[in-house]
Amino acid sequence: MTENPYRNYFEMIPAYLTILDRDLRIVDANRRFRNDFGDFDGRYCFQIHQQRSERCEHCPAELTFRDGVRHGNEEKFVNSMGNEVFLVVYTTPIKNERGEITHVMKMETDISEIKLLQNQLRDSRERYRKLFEEVPCYISIQDANLRIVDANRRLREDFGASPGDKCHQLYMHRKEACVPCIVKQTFEDGQVHQTEEVMTSPKGDQVNVLVHTAPVRNATGQINNVIEMSTNITQIRRLQSQLTSLGLVIGSISHGIKGLLTSLDGGVYLVNTGLAKNDRARFEQGWKMVERNITRIRRMVLDLLYYSKDREPELETISGLAIAEEVCEVMRGKAVEMGIDFKCDLDSDAGAFDVDSKAVRSLLINLVENAMDACRVDSKKTAHQVCIRLKGYPEHIEFEVVDNGIGMDQEIRERAFSLFFSSKRGNGTGLGLFISNKIAQAHGGEIKIESELNQGTRMIVKLPRKSPSKCAEAPKT
Repeated sequence: MTENPYRNYFEMIPAYLTILDRDLRIVDANRRFRNDFGDFDGRYCFQIHQQRSERCEHCPAELTFRDGVRHGNEEKFVNSMGNEVFLVVYTTPIKNERGEITHVMKMETDISEIKLLQNQLRDSRERYRKLFEEVPCYISIQDANLRIVDANRRLREDFGASPGDKCHQLYMHRKEACVPCIVKQTFEDGQVHQTEEVMTSPKGDQVNVLVHTAPVRNATGQINNVIEMSTNITQIRRLQSQLTSLGLVIGSISHGIKGLLTSLDGGVYLVNTGLAKNDRARFEQGWKMVERNITRIRRMVLDLLYYSKDREPELETISGLAIAEEVCEVMRGKAVEMGIDFKCDLDSDAGAFDVDSKAVRSLLINLVENAMDACRVDSKKTAHQVCIRLKGYPEHIEFEVVDNGIGMDQEIRERAFSLFFSSKRGNGTGLGLFISNKIAQAHGGEIKIESELNQGTRMIVKLPRKSPSKCAEAPKT
């Protein structure tokens, strides 16, 4: 009698094949099932696979007996060696001549290796996702339109980053892309690029960052995205600035001091020749030159002192009006030379406050000089004005310096108090506003900027009537 070829097919199929009756007893099984799961004679499938005494809750064989339709699911079994085996299970009905379902054939394909790879892939993704989320820097994935596709936890928390945001709007508050933009450069040449930037958080905190970009390629080698990693180096920059930048400061203002010394020599010459010739007019002219240049040199030196180390204010109780009037007197001549309409709107009842008068005077002069420079470089207006205002409030004194010069956009406003940042097109050291802000903070006060590009600027200085340090020293009653 010829051997049944279909039986051979049944035996050799590289999967577990079983035939179940309505009670879910195994009535037949192929060779692979017998080898891996042992004897099945008279046993239920759930006893062999799941080592259960009752039927499985979602049994595909039962469902097939019930509706005559093929069913499938994924299950985990334990073989005769005690090893876990992951299987994809499919069931199909076996019918008699009358179309009645008498048995169900169950085919189970071993996917343990695939499952192992899937688990490894999932674990790997979870590890890399955790690394992406927890790495102590700002990371974003950007598309060719500079839109953020993904961002790590620190970037989301500190800057509120979300998919769809544009990086230059989020970090720099700019309407257009930065120039140069290293993300664009990486899209163009596929190379790693690096730069240093100052970003501003939604809270107004300035963050110095070292930025690196790298391409993210697909399977065909095309650049789909660019990853941008920004490392916070704010503390490093603050430390380095005290050590490595002092030489830069001295170099940047040395030519100014040299010019003042030359002018001072001229004043001394006029004084000496005026005395020798008994020419009082010549002597007074020279002496005014000497005084003016000594004042300017003193201001430069004070700026350097404020930059080079933290100083405690030398407090004295002084009239706010007296300081404002002195600044007005000092700056009025420069305004005339520059053709600027200079006004002083001072509240005579502003009252007194506890301040380091020299420091606050330097603060205000820096602000006025900055305002005049903003007018000087503004070529879009035919007439320019600068105004100093003084107002007194119960708890603080308020100075305002207002101009109608070139103004500032949001990016410049946010970086105005940064060390060495200057918007004077290369004509400034970047120290003036930095030092002014440092003086205000040392007194427990603040400087606020209200400005629009091409419209002008309002600098508002609020200084408490009583310094925090004096309040702390006040005796308890």
